[in-house]
This record gives sequence, structure tokens and C-alpha cells, in this order.
Amino acid sequence: MSADPAAADGLRKVSRVILLDPQDRILLLHGFEPQDPADDWWFTPGGGLEGSETREEAALRELAEETGITDVELGPVLWHRYCSFPFDGRRWEQDEWYFLARTRTARAETVMGGLTELERRSVIGARWWTSEELSAARETVYPTRLAGLLRTLLDDGPPDVPVVLAPEIV
Repeated sequence: MSADPAAADGLRKVSRVILLDPQDRILLLHGFEPQDPADDWWFTPGGGLEGSETREEAALRELAEETGITDVELGPVLWHRYCSFPFDGRRWEQDEWYFLARTRTARAETVMGGLTELERRSVIGARWWTSEELSAARETVYPTRLAGLLRTLLDDGPPDVPVVLAPEIV
């Protein structure tokens, strides 16, 4: 979650990654509100664009910074989403693009060496989830429909054009 300036329209442009391993498990990060560690959730790797980088470049950079995983094949954009939420004392308004990516190794290990100062205060780990585990999860996961979206992705493959998800405003 890079600390980048908002776009002219006030929306932060964000690239997120639906990272799957060869067993079709998805990697999610575990985060929390810095002022209230009990307020926690799981989310996909990703963050804001920096400078003139493309959405694809941001997706790969953020994945490397947040997980240490660089040996991936970046695929198509799966979903677009607008979201607005409070975090660390401010409101974040984001235009998110979700890219499919696959690891080339069966046991990709995460190393969170490139986290920003804010991420170091709010991210506590990562975990690979099966579709079944995600569907049964009682924890908060963003986007909120991720379990069903993942199941559809695994059953039907990537959509021909990115799906626009319902806005999420918290």
C-alpha cells in the first residue's frame, strides 16, 4: 500500500494481484488497523501506482515489495473495483484493478522485506488459501466476495473482459 498521491479526480489508482500457485491456492496478506490490532482482515497484495508506472508495472512491483515473490507470470485484468474505507486516520478512495498472476514454483515463500513504514505497522503475515478454505473463512476478506470470485475464476477461467465489481464503501 504505497503512499502515493491521489489522482486528479481524488481516486488512488491501485493494482492488486490475485496470485495463484500451481495448486490453485491464493496468497492473501493479513493486515490490521494500526490503532486497533483487533480490527483485522485478509487482502490481496497490491498498492498504488508510483510516478509514471503502468498498472502492470505497479502490480509486479507491489507483489515483489510485499511478498518477495518475483518469479510470476502476470496475466489479464480480472476485475475492477471502486472502494472507500477508513484506515490509519484517513479515508482512502481507490480505483482498483485486479490482475491474475501465477507463481512458477510450487512452494513460493513470502519475504516481506520491501514494506513501507505504514505496511510494517499494519501487515502481520501472509498465507496461501485453498478455494475451500477461503469459502469457509470466518475472517474478514477484501474484496468481500473474493471466495465466490475465486471459485468462478478456477471453474471458468479468466473473463473475456474485466468484470466491474460492486463498489465497497466501509
